[in-house]
Order: sequence, then C-alpha cells, then structure tokens
Amino acid sequence: MVLDAYSARPRSMTADLPPLELHRPEEAGARLAEFIDRHPKLLVLTGAGVSTDSGIPDYRDGDGAWKRKQPVQHQAFMTEDHTRRRYWGRSLIGWPVMRNAQPNPAHFLLAELERRAHSRLTVTQNVDRLHQRAGAESVLDLHGRADQVICMDCGYRCDRDEVHARCSDLNPAFRHYTAATAPDGDADLDVDFSKFQVANCPNCDGILKPDVVFFGDFVPKQRVTSALDTLKASDGLLVVGSSLMVYSGFRFCRYAREWEKPVATLNIGRTRADDLVSLKLNARIGETLKVALDAL
Repeated sequence: MVLDAYSARPRSMTADLPPLELHRPEEAGARLAEFIDRHPKLLVLTGAGVSTDSGIPDYRDGDGAWKRKQPVQHQAFMTEDHTRRRYWGRSLIGWPVMRNAQPNPAHFLLAELERRAHSRLTVTQNVDRLHQRAGAESVLDLHGRADQVICMDCGYRCDRDEVHARCSDLNPAFRHYTAATAPDGDADLDVDFSKFQVANCPNCDGILKPDVVFFGDFVPKQRVTSALDTLKASDGLLVVGSSLMVYSGFRFCRYAREWEKPVATLNIGRTRADDLVSLKLNARIGETLKVALDAL
C-alpha cells in the first residue's frame, strides 16, 4: 500500500468564493455540544489553527491559500546542500519560537475532552507537541515531532536542541540575525547561506533532518492505519483548526463519509471538506470549545 504524499490543494479550488459568516462562540459552542452529546466517542483531528494562539504561525489564510512561500520540500532537503543550509540557518531563529511556545486554552480544552472520555484519540497534523504538554495522553503525531532529529543514513536520533546548539556554535556570524517567525520552526530570513555550516550526524556524517514529514514526503503507513482503525471504532470525527488542504488530513473526512460517520469542523475559514461535513462551525476555537465543554 503506497500512501498519498503530503501535498497541497491548489489555490484555484477556493478562489472567488463569498466571505463566510463568523459564528458567535455561544452559538457555535452550543451546536458543538449537541454534536458531541449525540456522538460521544470521537476521533479528533487538529491542525495549525489550534496553535496560532500559542504564537506559532500557520501556513494558510481563511480561504486555504498560502500566506507565504511554500515550505521546504523533502526531495530538495535531501538532495540540495543549499536547501539544507538555508533550512538550518533559518531554524536558528525559528526553532526557539516553537520550542518555547506554551499550550493555549484550546490545547487544555481538548485535553479535557479526552479526560471526559469524549475523545478516543487526537490525531494532530501539528509537530509542536503542545497537545501532550497540555496533558493529553492519547495523541498521534501524524506528521512527526519537531523536537527530535534523525539521521537519514544511520538512524541516529537526538533532541533538536543539540543540533540547534551545534549549528549556533559553527555559525557565530548568524546569531545576530532577526526575522519574522514562520510555521514549524522556520523564519522569513533571506540572506546568503552559502557559508553556513550544517551540523551533520556525529556517528556517520550523514544528513540530519527533523523527525517530521516534509511536504512531498509520505506519512508512515502505520500512523495512518492506527488512526483509521480508531476512526472506524468512533462515533464521529471532529476536525479542529485545520483547512484540510493537504490530503494527509483530508483523507480522514473522506473515510468518515465512506463509513457513514458524522463530521464536524471547527475552524475559521473554509475547509476542503465543507461539502462532506454534518456540522461546519466558522468560529474562534478556544472560546467555542469552552462554551461546548461547559454545556456538556
């Protein structure tokens, strides 16, 4: 079985649509509470919108279009020295922002949903580990975790902070740069990276890469299978903070529809699954979740 690559939906599929009405948290929360009451055992799928209030930027606007240049591609990272130099150079600015981010109310409220046994599993497209830091125990990191690094040659693994420190020591001239932060530990830094020294594997001198699924790569089969098994045993699917513009997340809505599982989305803006859902809530996430949990 070959899984679909982590790829994006074209902008043209969401262009020229009328603006969406933003639902009040009181109304959206009440409707979400009714959905959870009718379907009490849920698979929860989360995306970047859950972590924006923690200071981690997202990739897309309310119509699902790119806000910035697309992120690094897996093939380019693996084959191009200049791409790796640029990635790790920008990471000197961007990674500390992600590392130091704290869970926001949405993370704690979703952890509470789990404690009340309404969430069988949280499948997150985020790589920031904020669900776990908020106390959630049943979490599947669909796209991996940014706080760990793996050697693509020998399998050596270490904490991201170790590689960050080595890159900083090797490149003191880059320490003074500042730039706006970008999603997933990146930064909008545009300088000459040709002299940047990348920290390679200390065991075999191989390529070190964050243990995340870059765009153009494949989500490991076991993760997808595990999540789908849980979805099949659940009463429904709740999507929170995701536009679902990449197939790795959108597939769960397609399977839910195929298996006649109701789907609810809580997100500001459009999603790729708007024509598949039973309940679409265009509302602020943290406030809506609080109203819903208070009502349950």
